[in-house]
Amino acid sequence: MKETSFDLDADIVELTPFVPDQQTGTTAPLAELAFRADAWLPDEIQRLRAAFADDCTLEEIATMLGRSRASIATRIYDLGLRRNSRRSWIAWEDEELARCYTHEPTATLAARLGRGVSALYARAQLLGLSEPGSPPYSGWEDAQLRAGYAKGVPVAQIASLIGRPFAGVISRASALGLRHAGQPDDWSDAEMARALALAATGARYVAIAQALAAEGFPTRNSRSLGQRLRKLGYGRGWGRPWIIEEDELLRHAYATGASLTPLRERLGRSPHSIRWRAEALGLRGTHVRRDGFRRGPVWTAGEEARLRADYGKVPTRDIAKDLGRGVRAVLYHANRLGLVHGFMRAFSAHEDRAIRNAWIHGISMVDVAQALGRDPAVIGKRAARIGCRFNDPARPSRGPRTRRANRTPVTLQSLLALKSAAAVDADRSIAA
Repeated sequence: MKETSFDLDADIVELTPFVPDQQTGTTAPLAELAFRADAWLPDEIQRLRAAFADDCTLEEIATMLGRSRASIATRIYDLGLRRNSRRSWIAWEDEELARCYTHEPTATLAARLGRGVSALYARAQLLGLSEPGSPPYSGWEDAQLRAGYAKGVPVAQIASLIGRPFAGVISRASALGLRHAGQPDDWSDAEMARALALAATGARYVAIAQALAAEGFPTRNSRSLGQRLRKLGYGRGWGRPWIIEEDELLRHAYATGASLTPLRERLGRSPHSIRWRAEALGLRGTHVRRDGFRRGPVWTAGEEARLRADYGKVPTRDIAKDLGRGVRAVLYHANRLGLVHGFMRAFSAHEDRAIRNAWIHGISMVDVAQALGRDPAVIGKRAARIGCRFNDPARPSRGPRTRRANRTPVTLQSLLALKSAAAVDADRSIAA
């Protein structure tokens, strides 16, 4: 029998030569590319790499190659070159840095030395150099500062006299342990009582300080006086105090039903100030046009009764639709009437106890919401906040499975009458 298989030797790389029958495609010589004047030649790239390795600045490389600085920076980026300068600092550079560091901008000095700004900062730290914020105070400046503080000269004038900034003068005075004569520390009870009495008259702080000085109290400036009065709990409120003539004009406007806008402009008062003073004088609600000079319909007693009855229980959009008014108008008038939205009022201790009892005894969350007059979503959030989630798998009793129409309606009183958690645990322990 003839064998038809054999093993190939290790030196065999081809069993038979292959010669294609025809060419797979026609070939053509490569087209010549157009020459660009700004094209980078291999020699330029080599010189760029060498200059970059020698730590030359971009300006020096641009001058050497006859190109712009931007083109040099772009080519360096395209070549992926990164500058990691290890060029040692020479004595001349250290001398130049020490001589010009406090007088010239760091960026200018770095450009002249051909180094980075961060390199200059690091070298300056090694050499113990620093940039002083301001020259040290001279003996003459300290003398002027001591004399000015002792005589009570305003700090701004002292700063202008010695040519220093306001904050610098205060800092230097604090370092010297000086205290301004306009801010003596000995506030007596009589002085504070007199200052409060003068402030109650509506006088300006400058006039109060002058009056206190005329009465024999220490001379103080208006700034220290205002700080002391605010520390005592006194405040200017909304503005100047009301006088008798202004009160009479306000009463006359309410009695005659006149518009308050011209009065506000005449007195130079804000709407809040007018409203506050009217309430202080007992005039709120006595104006003939209590709704103002408006184009819309005036609220009737029936509409207000409907708003009082349904606000917080019926969605505000439904109330506005039934009354033929806008939602913002309903909210604004409810705020004027002092109504509080039922979905937003704070939960009382009785309501929290009712929610806990309902959670323990398996009452539906919707039934609890109807009993408390709140939205079920609000009840669910409140229950989760007090640790009684109605969908908690560990709830002692599950919710009812019957239809809501067949259940006995619950009220707040019936929920409060249920046993608490402690009583339920006690009953279970006794039964066990």
